[in-house]
Amino acid sequence: MSFLNYQYPDFDLVEIQPELLLQLKKYRQLSPVRAGATISQFTFANNFNAWQQFFNGAETHNHLAIRQLVNKPLVLSFYSHHWGQEGLEFVKEMNRINTEVRANGGNLVIITDDRSAELQKLAWENNLTLNFYFDAAHNLAEKFGIYHKNSPVWERFSGVDADVPLLATFVLNPYRQVLFSYSNWNTDAKLNTDKLLDEVYQSGLFLNTRRSA
Repeated sequence: MSFLNYQYPDFDLVEIQPELLLQLKKYRQLSPVRAGATISQFTFANNFNAWQQFFNGAETHNHLAIRQLVNKPLVLSFYSHHWGQEGLEFVKEMNRINTEVRANGGNLVIITDDRSAELQKLAWENNLTLNFYFDAAHNLAEKFGIYHKNSPVWERFSGVDADVPLLATFVLNPYRQVLFSYSNWNTDAKLNTDKLLDEVYQSGLFLNTRRSA
């Protein structure tokens, strides 16, 4: 009887380490910031191309003074067209309350991925009057706990086929304190626009009282 002598190629353990690291990469659960938190080092880029404005669906090119935006109660809403119909209804709701936000002494900005023909079409077809800010790298979304590269939303939500932030809305005062927090991480939660508007009003009232004292 003869015995076969199988020879196996030598390998180095280092060769398989990247694959092991990839397999062991930890899933990081998103944790949207809550009311009471403070957002450090929060700012907008002072770059014309980082903004897009619409009035009644048409693009405008007015000068946006960032200092004036952040010196009032600020409503930040995170939106992406990859959320489909849910995202559309969300941005339409923001458009609906925008006038009330301003009447209550605040400003509203929609944070989205990037400038696109789809955004212009969305604004025109829905008669939007909104300011959009582009956060292509999702830096702001990560600060607010609604995006992380190790937590792709498609693992939790069906119908989303891109790595995008949650739909979310926050109210901040000029001191970067979060007064109101909402995201669709909890699918049962509904956006309470009455509470949102009240937080804007109360913050604006406090600021006006303090400045006139």
